[in-house]
Parts: sequence; structure tokens; C-alpha cells
Amino acid sequence: MTDRRQTVEVDPVLFRAVYDSPASLPGRHRWTTPESDVRRMERLLNIPAHSIGAPLWVSGDEPDCPTCGRRVTWYDIVSSALHRVHDTAMIARVVLGERKYVNTEVPDAVPGVHCADCRTPITGLRSFKCHNWAYAFEALEKIVERMSGVPAQPPGDRGTER
Repeated sequence: MTDRRQTVEVDPVLFRAVYDSPASLPGRHRWTTPESDVRRMERLLNIPAHSIGAPLWVSGDEPDCPTCGRRVTWYDIVSSALHRVHDTAMIARVVLGERKYVNTEVPDAVPGVHCADCRTPITGLRSFKCHNWAYAFEALEKIVERMSGVPAQPPGDRGTER
């Protein structure tokens, strides 16, 4: 492990071996994002309804917002990331894409997440992942193009998205 937070691309075989089981997630509790929040997340990202079909796992020591009691989900993570860190195309590529990424540390808490409904800081969230193994890359590029209004990159020109 490293001293600082780092995310690296890994081979799909290694990803499955390490992360296929929800038991690999840190924290006392593990849960999936409910369908209603998955659909909400698709609207937030401006991607077609039902593009996300994979389980969106979350884990932590406190599954619910301490203020409003709402279950913390990928929707809260994505909403927070859009406010501070990432753009919609990057998030869509992570959720829908064929590349697999892992964090190289076991965090005490996922930083910067706020409840999407009441904006309370969420400190008990430990990890999140999705099992989206077979999404067609061409379809992903069409979704990203629709989201951004900019033509997708040619296949030989993809680079690393973070």
C-alpha cells in the first residue's frame, strides 16, 4: 500500500479476483444503490435511462445520513464528485466503461462526500464499486458524446481518464 491516495488501472482478471465479492469492501456494512437512485444518477449525468445495469456497491460504518436518515448511495458520491472533482464524462467512463480502477489504500472515509438531499458531510463511507463487466465501448462513447455535445475520441486516441 502507499502513503497517499492513488488510483491505478488494473487488469480485469485481477480486478475480478480482488473486487468481485462485496465482502472485499471495507466497513461494517455493505449495500447496493437502489434503483431509484441509479435512475437519479443517470439523469444527473445526462445519460440515457437504464444505461447503468450493474450493481453499484457501497460500504461503510454508517450507511445512512446522520441528518436526514437517507441511505447514502452512489448518487451522493457522484453528486459530490461533480461539485468538486470530476466531470460527467469521466464518471460515465468509470461507471460504464471496460477499464477497471482500484484505490490503493483502505480509506478511513471516502473524502468530500455530502448527502445529495441535505448536504450534510458523510464521514462513515468507506468504499464504492460497480460490477459493469460487459458494457460495449462504442455505446459508451455515444453516451459520452451525447452528454458533452462533443464528438467522441477516435479509438486510437483514448488516453487515460481520471
